[in-house]
Amino acid sequence: MTSVAEPNQKIRLDKWIWFARIAKTRTIAKKLVLAGKIRIDGVKTSSPSITVRPENTLTITQPRRILVYRIISIGTRRGPASEAQILYEDLSPPVIRQTPVNRPAKQAVRDEGAGRPTKRERRKMAEFRLKAGEEF
Repeated sequence: MTSVAEPNQKIRLDKWIWFARIAKTRTIAKKLVLAGKIRIDGVKTSSPSITVRPENTLTITQPRRILVYRIISIGTRRGPASEAQILYEDLSPPVIRQTPVNRPAKQAVRDEGAGRPTKRERRKMAEFRLKAGEEF
């Protein structure tokens, strides 16, 4: 059983996002559309009930990336990921990871006597107090 439907049909945007496994639930898909994070063929939309059809292009903005999908088929059910991947063609730009220049990590430097004492300094203080006859 495949999830591919006829090419001339149309489907609600939030339902297609859910079928294509872009959103985990239909409610999340609806919220994604209502937040204005989706464009259909370059036009911003905020209505989850708007219909999409094959050959529409969706641009989805997410916190650290932009997804661009061309709808190939609308689907008939939310099947496994392998079926979801045949519903669209991924046109997203490649992710460019900006890596920091290879530098050695800087170790924190603390002025002598500044901040909390280290474990070694605490031991020395305790030893000094014992020798001086102080009790804790």
